[in-house]
Amino acid sequence: MVSREEALLEAKRATLDLVMISAEADPPVVKVMDYGKHLFELKKTKAIQRKKQKQSQVKEMKFRPGTEESDYQVKLRNLKRFLDDGDKAKVSLRFKGREVVHPEIGLDLMTRIGKDLDEMATIESEPKFEGRQVIMVLAPRRKKAGSKPAAAATPVASEA
Repeated sequence: MVSREEALLEAKRATLDLVMISAEADPPVVKVMDYGKHLFELKKTKAIQRKKQKQSQVKEMKFRPGTEESDYQVKLRNLKRFLDDGDKAKVSLRFKGREVVHPEIGLDLMTRIGKDLDEMATIESEPKFEGRQVIMVLAPRRKKAGSKPAAAATPVASEA
């Protein structure tokens, strides 16, 4: 264990900064380093992490009450692809003309889509009517990955 004055003297001799690494420790832990370089490296690692992050988008798939089975399977396959890519999926079902008289057909189709995609998606917003269309939003199921935040270092004194 070195006194604060000795550590500051050592840092000045090396033309470096005395940086506090852990203030909660007993005694506090400090390190002699170039603080500007340390900040630069932290900023660089954060930029790399930001670059690796994927921005998720909301992809939309439109259905009609009379969508046939083969078309339904193609659209379902595309929805699965969207969810596998990590994007949210907005499923909309539009009624035209007198189709709006039978809203139960649309709700049945939406619940079928929800059941078919249950293992890979969670329903973020339940099917709801908005005018002549029914809208439902699906979000992909994610696996939890634990990550530790980097400890912040603060300078004790710097070369002036």
